[in-house]
This record gives sequence, structure tokens and C-alpha cells, in this order.
Amino acid sequence: MVYKRGEIYLANFNPSKGTEAGKIRPCLIMQSDFLNEIGHPSTTVLPLTTQLIDNSAPLRYRIKARDSLKEDSEVMLDQARTIDNQRIMHNKITTLNKQELIGVEELWQIILGFGE
Repeated sequence: MVYKRGEIYLANFNPSKGTEAGKIRPCLIMQSDFLNEIGHPSTTVLPLTTQLIDNSAPLRYRIKARDSLKEDSEVMLDQARTIDNQRIMHNKITTLNKQELIGVEELWQIILGFGE
């Protein structure tokens, strides 16, 4: 299965420790398509939550419900994980549009300290 940056899939984040996001939940593929296309065995993702918090940037980016994403959700930018591809389920939920992906990337740069 070849995932694409900006796509959202369900993934199994169990077991989790402490404040890590757990359970089966949607995640945004953030890994470069270069690594995705060569069949890298793990993928860098950002988990989503339906527990919405207003004015939560840069920690979260809100996405409206659409396609198989049944509820408005937030990408948890402070919960990035690289997971084995076996944790990712194969049915794509939705794909971010270009503007949304740019919005996530801009906030993630803040979280990671790029450009400081």
C-alpha cells in the first residue's frame, strides 16, 4: 500500500504511554512521498482527535468532517509519531486539500522549531 502525504487513514496507536495518543483513531500522513513510494516500512503521522479545543494553534489544526471523516476533528501536531505500516488500516478516510496541508505544515514548523 502506498500512502500519500496529506491523506488520512485509521491507525492503531495502542499501546500508548502517559500523554501519548492511544486507541484506533484517524491519522494524517506527513512523511514525504519519496519515502512512501519506495516502500519504507514505517510512516510518520499526526493523530487526529474529535475533542475540539478552540484557539489551540499551534498545537492543533481543525479539519471539517467530510468523506469518511464523520466528525470535525483536529490534527494533534504535538503528537507526531513514526509507526510501523502494519498499524495503518488500508481504507483512506479523506485527503487534505493543498491549503489545509500548508496550514498543518506551517504549524508543524513552529512545533519543531524550524526557522527559529
